[in-house]
Amino acid sequence: MTEEDAKAWLDDFGVSRETMDRLAGYVALLLEGMQQQNLIAASTRDHVWARHIVDSAQLLRHAPDNDDGIWLDLGSGAGLPGIVISILSGWRVELVELRKGRIAFLNHVIAELGLTNAIVRGLRLESLDATVPVSVISARAFAPLDRLFEKAVRFSGDRTIWLLPKGKNCQNELQQVRPEWQGLFHVEPSVTDLESAILVSRSVRKRGKK
Repeated sequence: MTEEDAKAWLDDFGVSRETMDRLAGYVALLLEGMQQQNLIAASTRDHVWARHIVDSAQLLRHAPDNDDGIWLDLGSGAGLPGIVISILSGWRVELVELRKGRIAFLNHVIAELGLTNAIVRGLRLESLDATVPVSVISARAFAPLDRLFEKAVRFSGDRTIWLLPKGKNCQNELQQVRPEWQGLFHVEPSVTDLESAILVSRSVRKRGKK
């Protein structure tokens, strides 16, 4: 997918001009922030709309209807996909990130873009309260699948949708966790990379637990 293809995809997705301007503002902040810290791989700098913006935005195609719940984005880093989701939707996005530089960047983006539906949780996931199940859990390269489930399952209920961008080994990762974890799993192709996929999961729990 080229940069032109990415912007055309967003147009077909129904993104308004105002929202496109906000996405462009985020891209500008992302590229500016790269001068201080390694927010994204340098090799993707010239492909940021395809590799990062659309790659994040496509998760909304597999998300449930917004039920005024929480979209929990784990290991948000530079805000991918959490910031993109908050720009494109009305979801209440909580971005979990531990690194101080990334936390400062995320708070700067939220303030600059006026994102009232996004908040940064600057702490370890183990320290985050889980009062009610969240509606969506996303994680982009946060942890291997078994560790991700182990760490985050306490935020999940039967109706929680997990949206997990994965690489070409997605099916292998899934097969490796099946002996210990059960749920409704299916793999969706990525629109940005033929070798990538999105693992969509629901009712995730350890085997033998109700």
